Amino acid sequence: MVAQLESKNVNSTFNLPYPVEGLVQVFTSSYRNFFTSVMAQALRIAGQGTPVLVVQFLKGGINQGHQHPIQLGQNLDWIRCDLPRCIDTPHLEDTEIQSLQDLWQHTQKLVCESKYSLVVLDELSLAINFNLIPETEVLAFLTKRPANVDIILTGPEMPKSLLDVADQITEIRRSHRP
Repeated sequence: MVAQLESKNVNSTFNLPYPVEGLVQVFTSSYRNFFTSVMAQALRIAGQGTPVLVVQFLKGGINQGHQHPIQLGQNLDWIRCDLPRCIDTPHLEDTEIQSLQDLWQHTQKLVCESKYSLVVLDELSLAINFNLIPETEVLAFLTKRPANVDIILTGPEMPKSLLDVADQITEIRRSHRP
């Protein structure tokens, strides 16, 4: 289990002889999927008092944007693109691209402020595969994030470079029963 210790200085709080490092987890599949287990983990951890951020890059439709996060309980903030629709194609209008870029920049800023112990980046792989967020920026972000922050990346067809830096990879597959 990750993200159960909430403190910028976890080692001094619990007198641990080693630093607590955040993990990078990847949840991927061959198809676009809502990762119920990821959301259950985020809700469970937030319910334990740990600050959690869920960012949905390709979801819109509720006039939200990063300026108007939804707060689920005391410890879970949820933000989406400020778009009237969900993104399902790499062909976007300039205003849609700007909205996505604003959300990405805002997300990086929030993570660097160490406000959250767990950050879920939903459908990040699609944003990368649609060339809306550069893969190199994501890798740099993962490298420079505060060491105690856990990151969960979701989406189909996760780039190999992100799989290579992941501490844990969960692949969701459909199973067919006769």
